[in-house]
Amino acid sequence: MNFQEFNLIPPLHKALEEIGYTKATDIQSNAIPNILKGSDLIGCAQTGTGKTAAFAIPILQLLHTNAQPKAAIKALILTPTRELAIQIDDNFKMYGKYMPVKHLAIFGGVPQGKQVAALKKGVHILIATPGRLLDLLQQKLISLAQLQILVLDEADRMLDMGFVNDVKKILTQVPSKKQTLFFSATMPASIRKFANTMVRQPVEINVTPVSSTAKTVKQGVYFINKNEKTRLLGQLLKDTSIPRSLVFTRTKHGADKLVKQLSKMGIHAAAIHGNKSQNARQRALSDFRDSRIRVLVATDVAARGIDIEELPHVVNYEIPNVPETYVHRIGRTGRAGMSGIAISFCDQEEKADFINIQKLIGFRMPVLQ
Repeated sequence: MNFQEFNLIPPLHKALEEIGYTKATDIQSNAIPNILKGSDLIGCAQTGTGKTAAFAIPILQLLHTNAQPKAAIKALILTPTRELAIQIDDNFKMYGKYMPVKHLAIFGGVPQGKQVAALKKGVHILIATPGRLLDLLQQKLISLAQLQILVLDEADRMLDMGFVNDVKKILTQVPSKKQTLFFSATMPASIRKFANTMVRQPVEINVTPVSSTAKTVKQGVYFINKNEKTRLLGQLLKDTSIPRSLVFTRTKHGADKLVKQLSKMGIHAAAIHGNKSQNARQRALSDFRDSRIRVLVATDVAARGIDIEELPHVVNYEIPNVPETYVHRIGRTGRAGMSGIAISFCDQEEKADFINIQKLIGFRMPVLQ
């Protein structure tokens, strides 16, 4: 579908035209009309499929008629990480450029003062991480009594990160009558069960199953001893024809250690993970986007908030122990029809995990020498 077919209001349509949105993605074509009708929704879609626009655009349309200069929170988007909250807030800013709807992102890791001051001025759309939202709810600095739309974004990652109890507590403070939109990149039984407790007669949308990898991504694996991984990575990263590389480790400590090892080889890199301060994470992302550094080392949780156009190179320095995580990792490259390269380093201890990945994607990865 084209965006013109959604019958969007003129200020929203004008903003989308300026951004260059013409043809909707699969998740947008299926989700936007149903959200505009007021339906609850369960959407299974990977990162990079246009999911944020799929809920942000109809939310702006639904809320514009009753947007007052100072208003209560009408829509709440729960998301697992600070980076995702900021990214979603940026999207609302783009799409709602010509609209009076006010939006705000709140998250932990920074003092709450500025966020509270902004809340007091009035917010229609709140984008929040569960921990900070629950904290402000308990301080009675936020009321969700007038909430009309609830969105759970990246629900699988939210539950993986241990936010399930926080989310359940938040749900006790929202009206029972509301529109609920549930988005997840994967839909195992536990996520499905949780979704079913929240939605009523939902429309279900399943776009690009998590078991699939983009055809535009060229994949390969090196079978290598664990103690040789850093040397091989250094050799690959010294290829200056690769403008940017995103390197994945399993742990925060492993990411920091790898950055130090690369620095000794003369390769300037930065790490991004949950133990880094908000300023350090944003600075690393900004430097990577603007090519001030060529290498970003990330853990899986932190990487969910990385949305960078023209990322040609992903390296799995360590094989993930959850097969679906591999699909998410390499989904950072080869986006919007562009080509990408995804390379994995597999040591003896990781072979079982690697076999599980190949079973999931149904693809025998070429062995690199």
